[in-house]
Amino acid sequence: MGEFDVIRIMKDGGILMWPILMCSIVALAITIERFWSLRRATIDTREFMDTMRTVLRQNRIQQAIEICDETDGPIARITKAGLLKANRPKEDIREAIEDAGHLEIPRLERYLSALATCASVAPLLGLLGTVQGMILCFAQIQNKQGQVNPSDLAHGISTALLTTAFGLTVAIPTLVVYNYFTSRVENMIVEMEISSSELVELLTRDRDVY
Repeated sequence: MGEFDVIRIMKDGGILMWPILMCSIVALAITIERFWSLRRATIDTREFMDTMRTVLRQNRIQQAIEICDETDGPIARITKAGLLKANRPKEDIREAIEDAGHLEIPRLERYLSALATCASVAPLLGLLGTVQGMILCFAQIQNKQGQVNPSDLAHGISTALLTTAFGLTVAIPTLVVYNYFTSRVENMIVEMEISSSELVELLTRDRDVY
């Protein structure tokens, strides 16, 4: 399909093709950004916590903080927040970790609402284009006083079908990507919660003995 064909399809689909196109561009940009950001935020949680466990059992708090600084990821940042309160009561450590978690979750969920909006709006715009195409068809029938042939209705039918097809073409992959990112973020949040609980126990275990 050449450039001329694309322009012709956009023209035949009517003005609503352009906002659907904008939805596709926004969705693609968010998808690329989220893939890159979540990939950077993903670490081997089990390996990281094994390292933390080894270091903290030797009471090397400063080294644990340095490891967190060298590790790029939300789990490392909330772990550091807890380590900075290592000598404080258990409640203070847990509160510091929770506060850090409340900052990390919005970063993980960034732009996902916009992605969901694109997935919802694109098919609605396609449906609106369908209605617009039907209106054009009926207007043509009225102008011709019912004496119409298929070619008279071609433009309206083309508008209806193209906008519907384009809207669904944008919405379906966008919805799949949104669900994928949502599931991935939820898994990361669960890992953060498990790691946080484990860290609190590691930092306060010796105190509980006495």
